[in-house]
Amino acid sequence: QVQLVESGGGLVQAGGSLRLSCAASGGTFSSYAMGWFRQAPGNERKFVAVITRSGAITYYADSVKGRFTISRDNAKRTVYLQMNSLETEDTAVYYCAADSRRLAPREYGEYDFWGQGTQVTVSS
Repeated sequence: QVQLVESGGGLVQAGGSLRLSCAASGGTFSSYAMGWFRQAPGNERKFVAVITRSGAITYYADSVKGRFTISRDNAKRTVYLQMNSLETEDTAVYYCAADSRRLAPREYGEYDFWGQGTQVTVSS
């Protein structure tokens, strides 16, 4: 079992940047692919980015490609999401998730463990 705790959310103006962190405890962090998802009010939880166990491969949703960067530090048991050029449409609760079975899962149902989420609000 792995426990995940997100941090780094907040209020930022459009065009600004934030870096989210997700710290893991329990389990073997390096054995999990790590993903970020987001959920806006009234919407389903949607894929944002994923990084493989070693960090060698990443995938992004088209809506964030070129603006967001996912990375991980296995020694610190932490995954990050650097968000640049933020838009009002990026406003959502951001969740990190862990999966031990797949290389780079991109579907909500493929993940075993979830954090509690951190709010990101982008103002115009």
